[in-house]
Amino acid sequence: MIICLETATNLCSVALCDSAGVISLRESDESKSHASQLTIFIEEIFHDNGIRASDLEAVAVSKGPGSYTGLRIGVSVAKGLAYGASIPLIGVETTLSMFWGIITSRYYNSESDANSLFCPMLDARRMEVYYALYDSNGNKKKQISAEIITHETFMNIPDSQKIIFFGDGAVKCKEVINRKNAIFAEDYMISASYMHKPVLQAFKNRCFEDVAYFEPFYLKDFITSKPRKNILGK
Repeated sequence: MIICLETATNLCSVALCDSAGVISLRESDESKSHASQLTIFIEEIFHDNGIRASDLEAVAVSKGPGSYTGLRIGVSVAKGLAYGASIPLIGVETTLSMFWGIITSRYYNSESDANSLFCPMLDARRMEVYYALYDSNGNKKKQISAEIITHETFMNIPDSQKIIFFGDGAVKCKEVINRKNAIFAEDYMISASYMHKPVLQAFKNRCFEDVAYFEPFYLKDFITSKPRKNILGK
């Protein structure tokens, strides 16, 4: 069993997984609740399933990008569990787990979306977003970056290709992304349960983090600014 922690956004989410799927889930979208609720959710899952940290095979955490404070709390707790229980630590890019969440939702059709692109977006505050592009197999077609989205951002992608935008950053970009075949999953919510597949793959391949030196993927060094008043260019 592997416990997964998701704290990259306002949502605080904890999932217990095994090879078959998600066993137990606790989450809350109460703002700024990570510090108070994360360890409580973990303890509740342990209690309800009759396990201890030492019974786990690994602990996984969403490593970013995302909220600076949320990531710091999630990674600190994950490192504490891994060190205390002497189990491996797995870090998963937030946009990757978001991708696996969208393809299990009503916005994905395995037949019509085989050639679609998927664009997870996280609010980077001010007028910026963190985003990446994936194909339907989960291959990254554009590396994660922090950008101010403009009308020209996706001009290099043909209008004939569908792009599904999702995440809290996509909501604020909807008005400025003026292209055909743009689908916005406005009710999409991130969850630790979406970490299940990439976490199992990482565990199988023994892609573990160094507990002593692992840090969140803040992406701070790549944030750029432009002299715009807001994302609509007004």
